[in-house]
Amino acid sequence: MRIGRPLCDHSAASRCFAPPVVTLAAFALILVSVLLNTAAQLLLKAGTNVLGVLTLARDDWQDTLWRMATQPHFVGGVAIYMVSLVVWIMGLSRVPVSVAFPMLSLGYVVNAIAAHYLFGEAVTMGRWLGIGFIVLGVWLVARSA
Repeated sequence: MRIGRPLCDHSAASRCFAPPVVTLAAFALILVSVLLNTAAQLLLKAGTNVLGVLTLARDDWQDTLWRMATQPHFVGGVAIYMVSLVVWIMGLSRVPVSVAFPMLSLGYVVNAIAAHYLFGEAVTMGRWLGIGFIVLGVWLVARSA
């Protein structure tokens, strides 16, 4: 990943063949978005732990949606998702999607560790191996930018 000024002006050129520059600020926006997204996931899971298995059956879908809408973990998770979306769009406006999107995979790493400590979820050797491949892949993508 190169940090610095772009080699061309994307607004003035119809085509730019220079590799994109990912600034530290742009990388920070993407990383913050990933961390917020992970936090939202963890809050939503905490909400399901409180409410139990959720179904949207014909008889009680309104009650289920109301319980979700008034459950503090769900409300917090949705609010953080909205902030994450805004931060993501800000980052995406500065970084090629082919670089930004694989960075979302870093959420798997943070999520697995947090779920283990917060919810007691097992993280098996196979999962760690898969997470290692994800981290390697993200590193390769970021390095090529």
